[in-house]
Amino acid sequence: MKFLLSLLLGVFMVSGAFAGDSSFRLWSLAFPEGGRIPVKYVMPGAGGKNLSPPLKWDGEPDGTRSFAISCYDPHPVARNWVHWLAVNIPATVHSLPEGASGKSMPKGAVELVNFFGFVGYGGPMPPPGTGDHPYVFTVYALKVERLDLSGRFSIKDFEKKLAPHLLDKASITGYFGR
Repeated sequence: MKFLLSLLLGVFMVSGAFAGDSSFRLWSLAFPEGGRIPVKYVMPGAGGKNLSPPLKWDGEPDGTRSFAISCYDPHPVARNWVHWLAVNIPATVHSLPEGASGKSMPKGAVELVNFFGFVGYGGPMPPPGTGDHPYVFTVYALKVERLDLSGRFSIKDFEKKLAPHLLDKASITGYFGR
C-alpha cells in the first residue's frame, strides 16, 4: 500500500511540474480571473444584453493550426451547462472582441448549439437564490486547421472530440449570481 501511495504521489508531482510549464494564457478585459462578470454579458432574462465578452490569448504551442473555445457553468445546480462552443478559429487569431458571437466571429469559425438551444454564446442566467456560479471560459490550441463539428455537445463530449488534436488549453473563470 505504501508503494502504491508513493507511486501515485510521484505521478502527481511530475504531472504538476509539466502543467506549470505552459505559457499559453487566456484573459478578458471585461473581468479579471475570479472576478464578477459584468451584467451586459449575461442573458436578457438575468438583466443583460447577452454580449460575448472580449477574450485574448497568447503563448500557444508551436504547431497550433486552429483554436476552439468553450464556456460552461460547473456549479452543482447548473450541472456543466454549456454556454458557448466554437471551433475552427484560425491560428492567426488571438482575440475575440466584445459581442463577437453571432456577428463578428473570425472567417471560418463555427459556433455550435448551446444548452439554451441556439447557436452561439448564451450568457450567464443562473437560477435566483443559487449563489454565484462559476463560468469557465477555455481556449484550446489544436494541431488541425478544421474540425467537422456541428450540433450540441456536453462539455465532456466536446473535449473528447478535441482530445486527439489538443496541444494545450488555457482558462479563465468569472462569476455571476442573482
